[in-house]
Amino acid sequence: MRLPEMTQASVPLTQEVEAIDEKGRRSLIHIPAERALTVYVDKRELVTLMTLGGAPEALVLGYLRNQRLVRSVEDVESIHVDWSVGAAAVKTRGGVADIEARTARKVVTTGCGQGSVFGDLMEEVDDIVLPPDARLKQSGVYRIVETIRTQQSIYKQAGSVHGCALFTQDGELLYFVEDVGRHNAVDSIAGKMWLDNMSGDDKVFYTTGRLTSEMVIKGAQMSIPFLLSRSGTTQMGHSVASRLGMTLLARCTGRHFLLLTSPERLVPEPELAGLLPSSCSTMGSHPNRDTSSAVLTAEPVSHFGCDPMVGHGLDKEG
Repeated sequence: MRLPEMTQASVPLTQEVEAIDEKGRRSLIHIPAERALTVYVDKRELVTLMTLGGAPEALVLGYLRNQRLVRSVEDVESIHVDWSVGAAAVKTRGGVADIEARTARKVVTTGCGQGSVFGDLMEEVDDIVLPPDARLKQSGVYRIVETIRTQQSIYKQAGSVHGCALFTQDGELLYFVEDVGRHNAVDSIAGKMWLDNMSGDDKVFYTTGRLTSEMVIKGAQMSIPFLLSRSGTTQMGHSVASRLGMTLLARCTGRHFLLLTSPERLVPEPELAGLLPSSCSTMGSHPNRDTSSAVLTAEPVSHFGCDPMVGHGLDKEG
C-alpha cells in the first residue's frame, strides 16, 4: 500500500492566558488553541477547518475520506501542512473527478465549530453495508466508558473541546483525538485508520458530542457498527442509524446507557448493572424491531425492556 508523503506539523494544543475571577483575583488558565487551516487540493482551495492542530495531516486525510472526495489513501500523493500560512496542500495522484460539481452544494451541520459536508447527506448511504455479525458485550461498554473517564485530556485541562475515540469490541483504546468540533475529531480518526490500514468492522466509536446524522454517516463510511456517546442523539441521527442497522448507545455514563437502535448487536450482561435477568428479557430481541429492514416501528425501544423514561433525564442535552 502506497501511503502519502506527509509533514508532521502538530502544534501546542493549549495556550496560557490571564483571567480575573469574580473577586478580582488574577490567575493563569489554559484555553484551547483554535487555529484556521485552509485546505487546498491540487492547488484548488477547498475548505477552511477550525482545529486545535494536534494531528492536522490525519484530519485533512479523514476529511477527504468522509466527504467522499477520495476513495483510497493511495489516491493521495502528499499532504503538507504549513502553520506559518495556515494552509494544508494536498496533492492527489489522479485528481478528484468532478470536484467543482461535487463541492458546489454545501450543508452546514450542527457540529460544534460549525461543520459542513458537501453534497446530499444521504448520498450513498443505502450502499453502505455494516457487518451483520458484529457484537458488543455490555461489559465492553462499561470498559469503554471507564477508559474515557480516566483518560488524560485537553478537556480536563482547558475545557471547550470535544473528544472522539476508537476502541476494539473488548474495550481496548486505539485512538483518542480532541478538537474544537466533534466532526474534526472523527475525521482525524478516519485519517489515522486509513494510514494504519485499519478496518472498522469490529470497532466501537465513542464521542463526547451528540450522535447527529453527520456523525452516524461518517461512522458508517468507516464501517463502524457501534456508536457510543455520553450525550444524546437527534431525530435524523436516530433515523439514519436505524436505516443502516447501526447500534447507537447514548447517555453512556457510569453504569447507565440508553440503547436506541439495533439492540440485537448488544450482548446483555444484566448482572453488571444490578438488574434481574427477567427485567432485561427483551434486550436484543425487541418485538417492535424489524431486523430484516433495520427500521424501527413507532414504539420506542426500551432500555433493557424497562420503562425508557424513568430516571434518564432525556430532557438534558450533554
